[in-house]
Formats: sequence, structure tokens, C-alpha cells
Amino acid sequence: MTELKHLLPYLLLALTAYLLLLAALYFGQSRLLYYPNLPTRNLSVFPDAKGMRFESLELVTHDGVKLHGWWLPAQRERATLLFFHGNAGNISHRLESLQLFHELGVAVLIFDYRGYGKSAGTPSELGTYRDAEAAWRYLIENRAIPPGQIILFGRSLGGAIAAWLASRTNPAGVILESTFTSVPDLAAEIYPLLPARLLARFRYETLRQLSSITAPLLVVHSREDEVVPFTHGERLYAQARPPKLFLEISGGHGDGFLTSRERYQAGLDAFINSLSIRR
Repeated sequence: MTELKHLLPYLLLALTAYLLLLAALYFGQSRLLYYPNLPTRNLSVFPDAKGMRFESLELVTHDGVKLHGWWLPAQRERATLLFFHGNAGNISHRLESLQLFHELGVAVLIFDYRGYGKSAGTPSELGTYRDAEAAWRYLIENRAIPPGQIILFGRSLGGAIAAWLASRTNPAGVILESTFTSVPDLAAEIYPLLPARLLARFRYETLRQLSSITAPLLVVHSREDEVVPFTHGERLYAQARPPKLFLEISGGHGDGFLTSRERYQAGLDAFINSLSIRR
């Protein structure tokens, strides 16, 4: 009993520290999920530096937030791709991908979520969904592009947003690259000693959206992905309705598409060819 009395202050201190950690994780999740300033919020380079024509544009969401984006036409517009980027940086950090899609003859609309780049507002899960709706609406209404000519592409966090939009629209196809099944699933793997599922305020439940997606789906993932384990890609593919394809690449979470460029580009090209896109 005496020993317990001596240990009690230390146990209380440890418990207090643990509870403070849980509180910090719960209330600080936005800073753990969204990184608009990594490496900077400023636009560092523009598509014309890579020889690509582009047009800066403004999107307005239903709740009045103004978003900034780029429209990049292609010489042979075999399809239009709506690009949802990951949780860090802005559209100017995606030029390698834009160059790749340009080579595939695909027109691209890429934009920054609220709070990213030159877009107004503060990022949130509901906000990113509203941003996705605004981008889709812009293509349909302002560019007069039929839904059957639009491919939704999402990388990492962007895959969850693309899946959410795809479950509510009728695109020509959907590409989910390096995407997690849900934020709670990923958090539980990153913080195995914490009740991460209970603490998760953000959901981004990609897996749950797949049963409502009727468009052809391509899942792209690397076994070497150090951020989102390969098993997430496998589970997404297993849950998806046919027609569906799985493209395994190599390399890390942020550079797999470059490490596997030849295989990656050929896989995307084959997927686009498989879609029934009328031009």
C-alpha cells in the first residue's frame, strides 16, 4: 500500500499527460490532416514553364467560397480530367502530373481546395466536398462538357474526395491513386496505442462510397507506399463494383507515379481507352 501511495502521483501525472495528448489530437486534427503551407501556400511555378497552355479561373462554391484553379486544354482532347490533389501543397506542386496527363491527350481542370493556394476559406471535410461540387458544376455548366466525358482523378486525400463526388454523379470513369479506405482506418494504423477511431473527427470514408459508384474504376497503389499501406488499395479494389482495374506501381507515396512513370502512364492510357467516351 505504501508503494502504491508513492506511485500514485506518477500514475496521475502519466494519466494527465495521456489525456492531454488525446485532447491535442482531437482538437488539432485539422492541422494534422491539412497542410496547405507545405512547402508553401504561394504558387511556385506555372504550367507554361513546362510548355503547357493554361487558363487561370475562379470557382464559386454553394456557400460562397471563391476557389482558384487552372484549366489546361489538350491538343487531342480524348477526355476531360477533374484533378483532386492530396492534402499538402497546392496546384503548382502538381506540374509533373499535369505534364503526364497532357501527354495522354487529356484536358485537365485542377483547383485548390478552400484554404489552399490562392483559394479563400479554411479547409474542412464538408468544405472539400462543396469544393468538389463546384468544380464538377463548372465543367458541366461553364465548359458544357457532358458528364460522360469527365474522368475523376484523386490522389491520396483527393481520392476520398473524388470517390465522394463519383458516388453522387455519373462520370465516365474514376481513378483513385494512393488512397486510404478512411481517415479512422488510417489513423488506427498510425496511432495503434491510441483510441484513434474514437478520436477521429474527420471521416473521408472512401471505402463506403464505392458501393454507390457505377462508373469504371481504376485503383492505383504501390506496395512501397510509406504513408497509405498497400492493403488500403487492395480493400478499395475488392469493395468496388465492376468494371474495375488495379494498377500496381512502385515507389513512395508522393513519387510512385514518377518512379513507375512508364508503367503508370501505360496503365492510365489503357484505362482511358477502355472507357466509352463520345467526343
